[in-house]
Amino acid sequence: MGIIRAGIGSVAGAISDQFQEVVEPFNMGPQTLMTQGRIKNKSGFTSSDLISNGSCIHVYDNQFMILVDGGKIIDYTAEPGYFIVDNSSMPSLFQGQFKESLKDVWERFKFNGSSPQSQKVFYINTQEIKGIKFGTRNAVNYFDNFYNAELFIRAFGTYSIQITNPLLFYANACPRNATKVDVPDINEQYLNEFLEALQAAINQMSADGERISYVASKSTTLSRYMADVLDETWTALRGIEVVSVGIGSISYDEESQKLINMRNQGAMMQDPTIREGYVQSAVAQGLQNAGSNPAGAGAAFMGMGMGMSAAGGFMGTASATNAAQMQQQQPQAAANGPRQKQPGEWFCPECGTLNGGNFCMNCGTKKPE
Repeated sequence: MGIIRAGIGSVAGAISDQFQEVVEPFNMGPQTLMTQGRIKNKSGFTSSDLISNGSCIHVYDNQFMILVDGGKIIDYTAEPGYFIVDNSSMPSLFQGQFKESLKDVWERFKFNGSSPQSQKVFYINTQEIKGIKFGTRNAVNYFDNFYNAELFIRAFGTYSIQITNPLLFYANACPRNATKVDVPDINEQYLNEFLEALQAAINQMSADGERISYVASKSTTLSRYMADVLDETWTALRGIEVVSVGIGSISYDEESQKLINMRNQGAMMQDPTIREGYVQSAVAQGLQNAGSNPAGAGAAFMGMGMGMSAAGGFMGTASATNAAQMQQQQPQAAANGPRQKQPGEWFCPECGTLNGGNFCMNCGTKKPE
Protein backbone atom coordinates (compact mmCIF):
# COMPACT_ATOMS: atom_id res chain seq x y z
CA MET A 1 0.00 0.00 0.00
CA GLY A 2 2.45 2.61 -1.26
CA ILE A 3 4.67 3.64 -4.16
CA ILE A 4 7.84 2.21 -5.68
CA ARG A 5 10.36 4.00 -7.89
CA ALA A 6 10.10 3.12 -11.58
CA GLY A 7 13.31 2.24 -13.43
CA ILE A 8 14.63 4.63 -16.02
CA GLY A 9 14.30 2.07 -18.79
CA SER A 10 10.70 1.24 -17.99
CA VAL A 11 9.51 4.81 -18.52
CA ALA A 12 11.63 5.71 -21.50
CA GLY A 13 9.64 6.70 -24.57
CA ALA A 14 5.86 7.07 -24.49
CA ILE A 15 4.72 6.69 -20.88
CA SER A 16 1.12 6.19 -21.88
CA ASP A 17 2.17 3.01 -23.71
CA GLN A 18 3.83 1.60 -20.59
CA PHE A 19 1.12 2.39 -18.03
CA GLN A 20 -2.66 2.53 -18.20
CA GLU A 21 -2.76 5.77 -16.20
CA VAL A 22 -0.22 8.51 -15.57
CA VAL A 23 -0.69 11.17 -12.88
CA GLU A 24 0.59 14.70 -13.63
CA PRO A 25 0.26 17.87 -11.49
CA PHE A 26 -2.12 20.60 -12.50
CA ASN A 27 -0.58 23.91 -13.54
CA MET A 28 1.55 25.07 -10.61
CA GLY A 29 2.01 28.84 -10.75
CA PRO A 30 4.55 30.98 -8.85
CA GLN A 31 2.15 31.43 -5.91
CA THR A 32 0.58 27.97 -5.92
CA LEU A 33 1.00 26.16 -2.63
CA MET A 34 -0.78 22.89 -3.35
CA THR A 35 -2.50 21.31 -6.33
CA GLN A 36 -4.13 17.95 -7.02
CA GLY A 37 -2.77 15.51 -9.58
CA ARG A 38 -4.77 14.88 -12.72
CA ILE A 39 -5.02 11.45 -14.39
CA LYS A 40 -4.07 10.88 -18.00
CA ASN A 41 -4.82 7.65 -19.87
CA LYS A 42 -4.54 6.64 -23.51
CA SER A 43 -7.57 8.72 -24.45
CA GLY A 44 -6.36 11.88 -22.66
CA PHE A 45 -7.00 13.48 -19.29
CA THR A 46 -9.93 12.09 -17.35
CA SER A 47 -12.22 13.74 -14.79
CA SER A 48 -11.88 10.84 -12.38
CA ASP A 49 -9.79 11.48 -9.26
CA LEU A 50 -9.33 7.81 -8.26
CA ILE A 51 -5.80 6.45 -8.62
CA SER A 52 -5.80 2.81 -9.69
CA ASN A 53 -3.21 0.24 -8.74
CA GLY A 54 -0.21 0.24 -11.09
CA SER A 55 -0.56 3.89 -12.13
CA CYS A 56 2.56 5.96 -12.71
CA ILE A 57 2.97 9.21 -10.78
CA HIS A 58 5.24 11.86 -12.27
CA VAL A 59 7.00 14.17 -9.78
CA TYR A 60 8.94 17.26 -10.87
CA ASP A 61 11.70 19.26 -9.18
CA ASN A 62 10.75 21.29 -6.09
CA GLN A 63 7.57 19.28 -5.61
CA PHE A 64 6.52 17.11 -2.73
CA MET A 65 4.04 14.40 -3.72
CA ILE A 66 1.73 12.73 -1.22
CA LEU A 67 -0.56 9.78 -1.85
CA VAL A 68 -3.67 9.90 0.32
CA ASP A 69 -6.69 7.77 0.93
CA GLY A 70 -9.77 9.41 2.38
CA GLY A 71 -7.63 12.33 3.54
CA LYS A 72 -5.08 10.07 5.28
CA ILE A 73 -1.50 10.03 4.03
CA ILE A 74 -0.34 6.58 2.95
CA ASP A 75 2.95 7.44 1.19
CA TYR A 76 4.99 10.36 -0.09
CA THR A 77 8.13 11.33 -1.97
CA ALA A 78 10.32 14.45 -2.08
CA GLU A 79 12.41 13.12 -4.97
CA PRO A 80 11.71 13.93 -8.64
CA GLY A 81 11.07 11.04 -10.99
CA TYR A 82 8.47 8.36 -11.84
CA PHE A 83 6.78 6.24 -9.16
CA ILE A 84 4.39 3.31 -9.48
CA VAL A 85 1.40 2.85 -7.20
CA ASP A 86 1.55 -0.61 -5.60
CA ASN A 87 -1.22 -1.37 -3.14
CA SER A 88 0.51 -4.54 -2.02
CA SER A 89 3.75 -2.81 -0.95
CA MET A 90 4.67 -0.99 2.21
CA PRO A 91 5.10 2.80 2.18
CA SER A 92 8.45 3.72 0.66
CA LEU A 93 8.77 7.24 2.15
CA PHE A 94 11.31 8.78 -0.19
CA GLN A 95 12.63 11.55 2.07
CA GLY A 96 14.66 13.51 -0.48
CA GLN A 97 16.17 16.73 0.94
CA PHE A 98 13.95 16.52 4.03
CA LYS A 99 15.88 13.54 5.42
CA GLU A 100 14.66 12.61 8.91
CA SER A 101 12.56 15.71 9.62
CA LEU A 102 9.31 14.13 8.38
CA LYS A 103 9.37 10.89 10.34
CA ASP A 104 7.69 12.26 13.46
CA VAL A 105 4.95 13.88 11.39
CA TRP A 106 4.48 10.69 9.40
CA GLU A 107 3.82 8.71 12.56
CA ARG A 108 1.04 11.16 13.45
CA PHE A 109 -0.71 11.27 10.06
CA LYS A 110 -0.02 7.87 8.42
CA PHE A 111 -2.85 5.68 7.15
CA ASN A 112 -4.06 3.11 9.69
CA GLY A 113 -7.15 1.71 8.01
CA SER A 114 -7.93 -1.15 5.66
CA SER A 115 -6.94 -1.38 2.00
CA PRO A 116 -7.27 1.92 0.10
CA GLN A 117 -10.53 2.58 -1.71
CA SER A 118 -10.21 6.20 -2.89
CA GLN A 119 -6.63 7.21 -3.54
CA LYS A 120 -5.65 10.73 -4.62
CA VAL A 121 -2.37 12.47 -5.38
CA PHE A 122 -1.48 15.98 -4.21
CA TYR A 123 1.59 18.04 -5.10
CA ILE A 124 2.97 20.63 -2.67
CA ASN A 125 5.25 23.39 -3.92
CA THR A 126 8.55 23.41 -1.98
CA GLN A 127 10.02 26.35 -3.86
CA GLU A 128 10.34 29.78 -2.26
CA ILE A 129 7.02 31.59 -2.79
CA LYS A 130 7.93 35.21 -3.53
CA GLY A 131 6.20 38.52 -3.99
CA ILE A 132 3.51 38.28 -1.27
CA LYS A 133 2.48 41.89 -0.64
CA PHE A 134 1.83 43.39 2.78
CA GLY A 135 1.07 46.79 4.28
CA THR A 136 0.41 47.91 7.83
CA ARG A 137 -3.18 49.11 8.24
CA ASN A 138 -2.37 51.21 11.31
CA ALA A 139 0.77 53.05 12.30
CA VAL A 140 3.27 50.99 14.29
CA ASN A 141 4.99 52.65 17.25
CA TYR A 142 8.79 52.76 17.18
CA PHE A 143 10.92 54.31 19.92
CA ASP A 144 14.06 55.77 18.35
CA ASN A 145 16.97 56.48 20.70
CA PHE A 146 18.50 58.94 18.23
CA TYR A 147 15.42 61.17 18.28
CA ASN A 148 14.60 60.14 21.87
CA ALA A 149 10.93 59.97 20.94
CA GLU A 150 8.12 57.52 20.19
CA LEU A 151 7.56 57.65 16.44
CA PHE A 152 4.80 56.01 14.39
CA ILE A 153 5.46 54.43 11.01
CA ARG A 154 3.65 52.57 8.25
CA ALA A 155 5.55 49.92 6.30
CA PHE A 156 4.83 48.45 2.86
CA GLY A 157 6.64 45.75 0.91
CA THR A 158 6.73 42.07 0.03
CA TYR A 159 7.81 38.89 1.76
CA SER A 160 8.49 35.30 0.75
CA ILE A 161 7.75 31.98 2.42
CA GLN A 162 8.77 28.37 1.94
CA ILE A 163 7.03 25.16 2.93
CA THR A 164 9.62 23.31 4.99
CA ASN A 165 7.37 20.52 6.29
CA PRO A 166 4.85 19.52 3.58
CA LEU A 167 3.10 16.93 5.74
CA LEU A 168 2.29 19.52 8.40
CA PHE A 169 1.19 21.97 5.75
CA TYR A 170 -1.16 19.48 4.13
CA ALA A 171 -2.61 18.32 7.45
CA ASN A 172 -3.08 21.70 9.14
CA ALA A 173 -3.21 24.38 6.43
CA CYS A 174 -4.92 22.87 3.37
CA PRO A 175 -8.73 22.57 3.24
CA ARG A 176 -9.74 18.94 2.86
CA ASN A 177 -12.02 19.55 -0.14
CA ALA A 178 -9.59 21.84 -2.02
CA THR A 179 -8.08 20.71 -5.30
CA LYS A 180 -5.77 23.73 -5.53
CA VAL A 181 -4.54 26.23 -2.94
CA ASP A 182 -2.92 29.53 -3.94
CA VAL A 183 -1.55 32.23 -1.66
CA PRO A 184 -4.62 34.52 -2.05
CA ASP A 185 -6.88 31.66 -0.91
CA ILE A 186 -5.42 31.59 2.60
CA ASN A 187 -3.64 34.94 2.73
CA GLU A 188 -6.21 36.80 4.84
CA GLN A 189 -5.58 34.71 7.95
CA TYR A 190 -1.84 34.50 7.44
CA LEU A 191 -1.50 38.20 6.60
CA ASN A 192 -3.04 39.18 9.92
CA GLU A 193 -0.61 36.91 11.73
CA PHE A 194 2.26 38.21 9.61
CA LEU A 195 1.46 41.86 10.42
CA GLU A 196 1.22 41.04 14.11
CA ALA A 197 4.65 39.39 13.93
CA LEU A 198 5.96 42.33 11.89
CA GLN A 199 5.01 44.74 14.65
CA ALA A 200 6.73 42.53 17.22
CA ALA A 201 9.84 42.35 15.02
CA ILE A 202 9.90 46.13 14.52
CA ASN A 203 9.56 46.64 18.26
CA GLN A 204 12.46 44.25 18.79
CA MET A 205 14.60 46.25 16.36
CA SER A 206 13.69 49.36 18.34
CA ALA A 207 14.76 47.66 21.58
CA ASP A 208 18.07 46.71 19.93
CA GLY A 209 18.75 50.39 19.20
CA GLU A 210 18.35 50.37 15.41
CA ARG A 211 17.66 53.85 14.00
CA ILE A 212 14.28 54.14 12.36
CA SER A 213 15.79 55.34 9.09
CA TYR A 214 17.77 52.07 8.85
CA VAL A 215 14.73 49.76 9.05
CA ALA A 216 14.22 49.65 5.27
CA SER A 217 17.81 48.42 4.73
CA LYS A 218 17.69 45.76 7.47
CA SER A 219 15.70 43.13 5.57
CA THR A 220 17.95 40.28 6.72
CA THR A 221 17.66 41.29 10.37
CA LEU A 222 13.91 41.77 10.03
CA SER A 223 13.53 38.33 8.41
CA ARG A 224 15.37 36.72 11.31
CA TYR A 225 13.14 38.48 13.83
CA MET A 226 10.05 37.44 11.87
CA ALA A 227 11.17 33.80 11.75
CA ASP A 228 11.69 33.81 15.52
CA VAL A 229 8.26 35.33 16.19
CA LEU A 230 6.42 33.00 13.78
CA ASP A 231 8.35 29.87 14.73
CA GLU A 232 5.59 28.47 16.93
CA THR A 233 2.51 29.39 14.90
CA TRP A 234 3.88 28.89 11.38
CA THR A 235 6.87 26.56 11.50
CA ALA A 236 5.87 24.18 14.27
CA LEU A 237 2.15 24.10 13.45
CA ARG A 238 1.92 24.57 9.67
CA GLY A 239 5.40 23.82 8.33
CA ILE A 240 5.91 27.31 6.82
CA GLU A 241 8.91 29.60 7.29
CA VAL A 242 9.46 33.24 6.38
CA VAL A 243 12.47 33.39 4.06
CA SER A 244 12.84 37.12 3.45
CA VAL A 245 11.07 40.41 4.12
CA GLY A 246 11.57 43.35 1.76
CA ILE A 247 10.52 46.81 2.98
CA GLY A 248 9.49 48.82 -0.07
CA SER A 249 8.75 52.08 1.73
CA ILE A 250 8.33 53.51 5.20
CA SER A 251 6.15 56.53 5.91
CA TYR A 252 5.65 58.50 9.11
CA ASP A 253 2.51 60.00 10.53
CA GLU A 254 2.22 63.81 10.53
CA GLU A 255 3.35 64.38 14.12
CA SER A 256 6.34 62.05 13.76
CA GLN A 257 7.41 63.81 10.55
CA LYS A 258 7.28 67.22 12.27
CA LEU A 259 9.36 65.90 15.15
CA ILE A 260 11.97 64.44 12.80
CA ASN A 261 12.22 67.68 10.79
CA MET A 262 12.62 69.76 13.95
CA ARG A 263 15.32 67.45 15.29
CA ASN A 264 17.22 67.47 12.00
CA GLN A 265 17.04 71.26 11.74
CA GLY A 266 18.37 71.62 15.28
CA ALA A 267 21.26 69.27 14.47
CA MET A 268 22.15 71.33 11.39
CA MET A 269 22.15 74.59 13.37
CA GLN A 270 24.94 73.26 15.56
CA ASP A 271 27.28 73.78 12.58
CA PRO A 272 28.50 77.46 12.67
CA THR A 273 28.79 77.65 8.87
CA ILE A 274 25.23 76.45 8.33
CA ARG A 275 23.98 78.69 11.13
CA GLU A 276 25.62 81.83 9.61
CA GLY A 277 24.23 80.99 6.19
CA TYR A 278 20.76 80.52 7.63
CA VAL A 279 20.89 83.93 9.39
CA GLN A 280 22.07 85.74 6.27
CA SER A 281 19.42 84.02 4.18
CA ALA A 282 16.72 85.02 6.68
CA VAL A 283 17.87 88.68 6.71
CA ALA A 284 17.99 88.80 2.91
CA GLN A 285 14.51 87.32 2.70
CA GLY A 286 13.27 89.92 5.19
CA LEU A 287 14.74 92.79 3.13
CA GLN A 288 13.13 91.39 0.01
CA ASN A 289 9.75 91.10 1.72
CA ALA A 290 10.06 94.66 3.08
CA GLY A 291 9.85 96.16 -0.39
CA SER A 292 6.43 94.57 -0.94
CA ASN A 293 5.03 95.54 2.48
CA PRO A 294 1.62 97.27 2.08
CA ALA A 295 2.45 99.71 4.91
CA GLY A 296 5.59 100.87 3.15
CA ALA A 297 9.21 99.82 3.27
CA GLY A 298 9.93 102.23 6.16
CA ALA A 299 7.43 100.55 8.43
CA ALA A 300 8.77 97.16 7.40
CA PHE A 301 12.37 98.13 8.15
CA MET A 302 11.31 99.59 11.49
CA GLY A 303 9.60 96.31 12.33
CA MET A 304 12.71 94.39 11.30
CA GLY A 305 14.82 96.59 13.55
CA MET A 306 12.52 96.09 16.49
CA GLY A 307 12.48 92.36 15.92
CA MET A 308 16.24 92.10 15.57
CA SER A 309 16.74 94.21 18.70
CA ALA A 310 14.34 92.11 20.73
CA ALA A 311 15.56 88.75 19.40
CA GLY A 312 17.97 86.64 21.35
CA GLY A 313 20.17 84.04 19.76
CA PHE A 314 22.39 85.13 16.97
CA MET A 315 21.42 88.85 16.75
CA GLY A 316 21.61 89.26 20.52
CA THR A 317 25.11 87.85 20.47
CA ALA A 318 26.20 90.33 17.77
CA SER A 319 24.69 93.31 19.68
CA ALA A 320 26.43 92.29 22.88
CA THR A 321 29.74 92.10 21.01
CA ASN A 322 29.33 95.62 19.55
CA ALA A 323 28.44 97.07 22.98
CA ALA A 324 31.53 95.52 24.51
CA GLN A 325 33.71 97.04 21.79
CA MET A 326 32.22 100.52 22.42
CA GLN A 327 32.85 100.19 26.16
CA GLN A 328 36.47 99.37 25.42
CA GLN A 329 36.87 102.42 23.16
CA GLN A 330 35.41 104.91 25.67
CA PRO A 331 38.08 104.46 28.40
CA GLN A 332 40.75 104.73 25.71
CA ALA A 333 39.38 108.16 24.51
CA ALA A 334 39.19 109.44 28.11
CA ALA A 335 42.79 108.51 28.71
CA ASN A 336 43.92 110.67 25.77
CA GLY A 337 42.34 113.87 27.38
CA PRO A 338 40.25 116.68 25.68
CA ARG A 339 40.79 117.29 21.99
CA GLN A 340 43.20 120.17 21.18
CA LYS A 341 42.13 123.29 19.12
CA GLN A 342 43.00 123.04 15.45
CA PRO A 343 43.79 125.98 13.09
CA GLY A 344 40.57 127.94 12.28
CA GLU A 345 38.77 126.80 15.44
CA TRP A 346 37.91 129.07 18.42
CA PHE A 347 36.62 128.83 21.98
CA CYS A 348 33.37 130.67 22.81
CA PRO A 349 34.01 133.41 25.38
CA GLU A 350 30.56 132.80 26.89
CA CYS A 351 30.40 129.03 27.33
CA GLY A 352 33.87 127.78 26.35
CA THR A 353 32.62 125.49 23.53
CA LEU A 354 35.11 124.68 20.77
CA ASN A 355 33.65 125.81 17.45
CA GLY A 356 34.65 125.83 13.82
CA GLY A 357 32.02 128.21 12.34
CA ASN A 358 31.15 131.94 12.79
CA PHE A 359 28.68 131.29 15.64
CA CYS A 360 28.88 129.13 18.76
CA MET A 361 27.06 125.87 18.26
CA ASN A 362 26.04 125.86 21.90
CA CYS A 363 24.91 129.43 22.79
CA GLY A 364 24.92 131.25 19.46
CA THR A 365 27.59 133.84 20.37
CA LYS A 366 29.31 135.41 17.34
CA LYS A 367 32.92 134.54 16.67
CA PRO A 368 35.21 137.28 18.05
CA GLU A 369 37.05 139.48 15.55
